[in-house]
Order: sequence, then C-alpha cells, then structure tokens
Amino acid sequence: MNLLKLLGRDQRGAAAIELALALPVMATLLVGMIDISRGFSAKLQLEQAAQRSIEKAMQAKKTLTLFNTLKAEGAAAAGVAESAVTVEYWLECEGVKKTGASMAAAYETNCDAGETYARYLTVEIQKVYTPMFRTRFAGANANGTYTLKGKAGIRVQ
Repeated sequence: MNLLKLLGRDQRGAAAIELALALPVMATLLVGMIDISRGFSAKLQLEQAAQRSIEKAMQAKKTLTLFNTLKAEGAAAAGVAESAVTVEYWLECEGVKKTGASMAAAYETNCDAGETYARYLTVEIQKVYTPMFRTRFAGANANGTYTLKGKAGIRVQ
C-alpha cells in the first residue's frame, strides 16, 4: 500500500505524459496545415497559368485564331489536358451578356447602334489535387481528391 502512495505523489514523468497526450493533436494540426498549404499553392499555380494565357491574348492582335490558341496555352502552362481548360469570350451590350452558339459567333456579334458595349475573355483551368496525407476537409470528392479551379479574365474591347 505504501508503494501506491509513493507513486501517487511522484511528479517525475508528468511532462512526458502530457506531451504524449498532446502530441497526436499537434501532429494532426501539422498534417492538416501541410495539405491545406499544398492545395492552396496548387490553386495559385492554376491561377497563374490562366493569367499567362490572358497575357498571351494581350500581346497580339485580338483575332479569333488567337483566342482559340489560349486553350492550348493554358493547358501547357498548367500541365493539364486541353479538356480541363475552358476559354470563354463574350460580348455585353448595355451590361447584358450576349451569348452565341460558339466563340466565333460571339466574336462576330455586334451591339445595336448607340449601345454601350464591352468584350470579355476568361480562361478557367481545372485540376485534381490529391492531398499528401489523405486528409479530408469539406468539399472533397468521393475518392478523397479535390477539384481546384484557377480563373482569370480581362476586358479586351
């Protein structure tokens, strides 16, 4: 019985036990921060790739041929397939978006005389991100991956 009383009053090793209790929580936070920061970095890279595509449009004369090449430019910059890149070009008349059947139709459409107009171009790139530690946060796909999107846009006229 005296041995139990001695052990009950002994303070040695208390810090090790406290660390053992806190370590799993701190490790979980660290793993989560690593995955979130890697995912955010991947999203920024997609946005930069979309911006590079937009810059390509600003370097040359605005023609339909140039806008059609932006899909390939965005895919190459982001390291994804061209099917993961969406290029949209549209015309707004008096602030109302005019949609055409194709980019060519939107390029050739004009507003009525006297209307205020503006033409816009957006490039959106999607990529699947797989967390390093398989952590799951809100918005995860069924297989534990995340679909990231990077988008850039500009008024071209």
